[in-house]
Amino acid sequence: MLGHRHSESFKGVNDLTFDARGRLWFTDQGQSGLHDPTGRVLRLDTADGRLDVLLSNAPSPNGLALDAHGAALYLAVTRASAVWRAPLVGQGVSKVGQFQGFFGASGPDGLAVDVDNRLVVGHASLRGAFVLNALGEITHYVRSPVGATVTNVAFRPGTRTLVLVESQTGTVLEADLPAAGLPLFSHS
Repeated sequence: MLGHRHSESFKGVNDLTFDARGRLWFTDQGQSGLHDPTGRVLRLDTADGRLDVLLSNAPSPNGLALDAHGAALYLAVTRASAVWRAPLVGQGVSKVGQFQGFFGASGPDGLAVDVDNRLVVGHASLRGAFVLNALGEITHYVRSPVGATVTNVAFRPGTRTLVLVESQTGTVLEADLPAAGLPLFSHS
């Protein structure tokens, strides 16, 4: 059980993903926001137990995903209503920037990547999920037919079926997208 890093407790662990080497990447969101941009992204090396803080200045880090090449980390920064892109260099990140900006009462939440390296962004107040190409351009939009709060998104393994959680009504939705989801560590 991991309850803290060194002597510092977690703020409120939120979302996770695994890379091709089996390392666990997760967000530590807590109550951070624009008023307190101290949310973090951490990586646990499951082979040796090493825990690294990769970002410590995010206003509400939420969903996260690695690109199809393992060269960049995407981070949903909910309270900043943006998705950040962090190139991976050595054991850390470099030149983190805003990949796509949004608007609304809330912001991006869950993330998923397809085999063509497109990023799917569930948005917690814009009634759906956006599909972004490698340049950050919106290429597709999946609109929820029931509520406005799309939070989690994931591909059914080996398919192009996107599963979306609409939290306002507690509905699980599905949509077919142009490409299959990137295989997860557990399925590769």
